[in-house]
Amino acid sequence: MSHRFLAALFTVTAVVLLVPLTAAAQSGASSTLPRTPWGDPDLQGVWTNHHGVPLERPNALAGKAELTNQELAALEAEAIQNRDRAIPGQVGSYNSFWVERGERAFSKRPSLIVDPPDGRLPLRPDVKKILDARVAAKRSPTYASSSWEDRDAYERCITRGMPGAMIPGFYNHNYQILQTPGYVVIHVEMIHDARIIPVDGRPSLPPRLGQWMGASRGRWEGNTLVVDVTNLKAQTWFDHMGNFYSDAAHIVERWTMIAADAIHYEGTIVDPKVYTRPWTISFGIRRNSDPGYELMEVACHEGSRGQFTDVGLKFYPGVTPLK
Repeated sequence: MSHRFLAALFTVTAVVLLVPLTAAAQSGASSTLPRTPWGDPDLQGVWTNHHGVPLERPNALAGKAELTNQELAALEAEAIQNRDRAIPGQVGSYNSFWVERGERAFSKRPSLIVDPPDGRLPLRPDVKKILDARVAAKRSPTYASSSWEDRDAYERCITRGMPGAMIPGFYNHNYQILQTPGYVVIHVEMIHDARIIPVDGRPSLPPRLGQWMGASRGRWEGNTLVVDVTNLKAQTWFDHMGNFYSDAAHIVERWTMIAADAIHYEGTIVDPKVYTRPWTISFGIRRNSDPGYELMEVACHEGSRGQFTDVGLKFYPGVTPLK
């Protein structure tokens, strides 16, 4: 299934599992959490983080830490109205048949970014100019006929990189986790990414060795898997808006198992070449409700042609971008 035709008019109808992580909740769950034979929290199985929340808080929601029921209803109504709307001049995109659905439509949270408090990426001014140019290029009528050299690794079906592979989106957001003594493996359904995370205390790779998904090194702190990600290739974007990181990027993830079927995820990104300060995303991951679910193959094929005009990953998917 190619993601090459994805555009802004997706209808996403699942909600992120937002579970407050408190010391009391964590300690109360500790005795009931599943454990591996060697004693680590057992994260194994198939999980999903599907959601209806944008990475950044839309400008129209500035200052709002939580949406009202009326605002949620308006977003859902607009998503339904836009669900399979055609865009003149485009070859088309996936319709609602391909989009995952859930029990509820949107969360009351206005963004996945929880720090800075405004829910926006703390971009350096020079980086903001680069991103504005990339968005303008995608909206250009000539973008559909542009070269592969003008496309990012995500659109070319190579990788979404980090933290892109962990950021929830529109479909195929399932993850299979496997564990052995000394390793945690995360198989990502979207674009067949796989992360092999040693948890045996080994050092990271030499700085000169950049990798698409970076080099992950993990350790256990109680019920939390802490993962340091370094050695990221600077060519990778982590969304269709052109957001990227440099070779100085460092990501720290915290995977905290708070129940047998719930994980609280937090990721902090530090990159002084791109951002003015660190920024943090937070969301919930829930166990897939289908016990027999197996990750689907995601494949691209040569010759696909499409155009991203107003790419919606920065906004509520399926809704006209909020200015």
